[in-house]
Amino acid sequence: MKAGETVSWSRTFSEEDVRLFGQVSGDQGVHHLTHDERGRLMVQGLLTATLPSKIGGDVNFIAREMLFRFHLPVYADDTIHCAVTFDEVTETGRGIALTCSWKCTNEDGDLVMSGGSSGIVKKQSVKVR
Repeated sequence: MKAGETVSWSRTFSEEDVRLFGQVSGDQGVHHLTHDERGRLMVQGLLTATLPSKIGGDVNFIAREMLFRFHLPVYADDTIHCAVTFDEVTETGRGIALTCSWKCTNEDGDLVMSGGSSGIVKKQSVKVR
């Protein structure tokens, strides 16, 4: 892991994902339960936010602070690409202090969500380059 490195992941959300997340989170807003006039079901914002969270889990990141900006809605069957950039990577006595930012785009290349986070990576085997 080094400053400037970018890690990405893509996911297509299904209607079942939206329904299950609604049950687990309690986010049962009508727009997550009922199709709009174009037949689309809106994905919960925090379900969309699982994309950078998944990448954080891959590097054993423990977030201390997270910021999400939701630019456009995401709908079931949209494929969302998330790119997380490690902005600051600093070794400390307790692990690695990490500040990162992300941009998530839909299949049309439109920005749907951006944000950033700071926290630590406790895994000792990760080295700063």
